[in-house]
Amino acid sequence: MTDTTPKATAAASGASATQRFLSDKTGSPATAADTARVNTLATEVITALHDVVRRHQVTYDEYNAFKSWLISVGRDGEWPLFLDVWVEYVVEEVAHATREGSKGTIEGPYYAPGAPALPSVTTLPMREDEPGTQLLFQGRVTDVTGEPIAGAVLEMWQADDAGFYAQFTPGIPEWNLRGSVVADAEGRFAVTTIQPAPYQIPTDGSCGRLIAAAGWHAWRPAHLHVKVTAPGHDSLTTQLYFKDGEHIEDDVASAVKPELVLDPKQVADGRSEVTYDFVLAPAS
Repeated sequence: MTDTTPKATAAASGASATQRFLSDKTGSPATAADTARVNTLATEVITALHDVVRRHQVTYDEYNAFKSWLISVGRDGEWPLFLDVWVEYVVEEVAHATREGSKGTIEGPYYAPGAPALPSVTTLPMREDEPGTQLLFQGRVTDVTGEPIAGAVLEMWQADDAGFYAQFTPGIPEWNLRGSVVADAEGRFAVTTIQPAPYQIPTDGSCGRLIAAAGWHAWRPAHLHVKVTAPGHDSLTTQLYFKDGEHIEDDVASAVKPELVLDPKQVADGRSEVTYDFVLAPAS
């Protein structure tokens, strides 16, 4: 059967991710007002770049190519993609190095707030005859003492079986494979979805040109995104991968951690299921 789904492009994905970031995540007064911190970080980043130029004897041709590429990243709207793929994983490691509870990882550029609320036992919104292997994803949300967290919210989003995300690919329903699951009184949840596919980050824009020029690959392993929140606890943003999946060892975004790898078991009719528990730290 021919796939007639319109494909995501770097320009469209970049524009969507940029607009999402500008509307949801800018304007943090704590960091914006700390002049000394900005001075330290900006100075060290610029100094590190100077060091690269000196150590590698960068030519004017190389400098101008780099300058042109930086301009094109902005024109393509790909700064969220570039930063989320190659920088965010280090920020996440530093920010949560001493946090108790479950491991987190990057959010990535494809999060969309406001997903439909769903009960603790549910199926993510999907198209009729959604392709892919059906997956039952279940578990509990507890605090660090093992006590259940009633009503914890698990925002879930994922790529489909072809590697595309709703709201970032034309032709897919707005909330396809996205939802906010509310855990029951014992912190339990059971979500039926499909197992996502590995996917390439968009390669027809500036990030793709960097990947091609450097001889890298553009693949991310298959994963479920989950953001877990509950009053009185730090929120947890993570991605859950699949054992023996492609690109587990060479994720372009370097976001895989051993604690985040699932091992689903096959059950009847080709379906699979897996259990994973989330542990939230007390609010810091």
